[in-house]
Amino acid sequence: MNELEILKRDLATSAAAEGLLDLSYRLIDSPLGTLLLAATEQGMVRVAFAREDFDTVLDSLAAKVGVRILERHAPLDAAARQLEEYFGHRREGFALELDHRLSSGYRLEVQLALPSIAYGQTMSYKELAAATGRPAAVRAVGTACATNPLPLLVPCHRVLRSDGSLGGYLGGPDAKKALLDLEQGLLG
Repeated sequence: MNELEILKRDLATSAAAEGLLDLSYRLIDSPLGTLLLAATEQGMVRVAFAREDFDTVLDSLAAKVGVRILERHAPLDAAARQLEEYFGHRREGFALELDHRLSSGYRLEVQLALPSIAYGQTMSYKELAAATGRPAAVRAVGTACATNPLPLLVPCHRVLRSDGSLGGYLGGPDAKKALLDLEQGLLG
């Protein structure tokens, strides 16, 4: 670790100890490319794909969560480890505190229902709308999945169109297919 990295780490540690941080983030490598993980004191608040542009994501988080943001690995070590286990076929679900402040209303209701779709299983947007008690809200379910700030941790990739086609995904169609293949045991 060079001198600048040590100074950055010490600054982040001091800021956190004094309650001066709104958000900690870190980047991790994954089979889907680099991911940005972000957390507040309440829990994980955002997982972002490189295609979303991390600077844009951090700017959005600054506007919605707070401007005191530092790269800080320690609060995100458990999330990074659990994602590594997931991609390594050693974990089927996540045991992390989640901060859902970026979603509200029916979008939040849908996102809270997503973990009920078991690992390796899928559900259609229509079935999920019915499961949330609003069978006519198929488009709203699609919007809730498309705006899910915690992809992977909140498994919106398990929701498909009624005809079995993929539908959209924040990480892109290749990422969605890769996640479904991983959960079906089709990827090594």
